[in-house]
Amino acid sequence: MTNLTLAIDESLLQRAREAALRENTSVNALVRDFLCRYVDARGRRLEALEQFEAVAGASRSASQEPWSRESLHERVGSGS
Repeated sequence: MTNLTLAIDESLLQRAREAALRENTSVNALVRDFLCRYVDARGRRLEALEQFEAVAGASRSASQEPWSRESLHERVGSGS
C-alpha cells in the first residue's frame, strides 16, 4: 500500500477518531473505505450515464417544438 498525507481540520479529525473508535476501526480504514465507495459509486453513475446516452442516441423520437411548462402539463383528451 502507498502512504498518503492529508491536511484535515483538527475538529474533523477528532470527530473521525471518535467515529473510528465507536466502530472499532481506524481513521485510516474509514478514509480507505470512503474512497472505495466514492470511486465505485462514481463509476456506476458514469456507466449509467453512458448507457442512457446510448439509448437516447438510438432513439428516433424527437420533439418538433420546444417544451414549455404549460405544454408539459396539458391534459390532451382527458376531459378534465
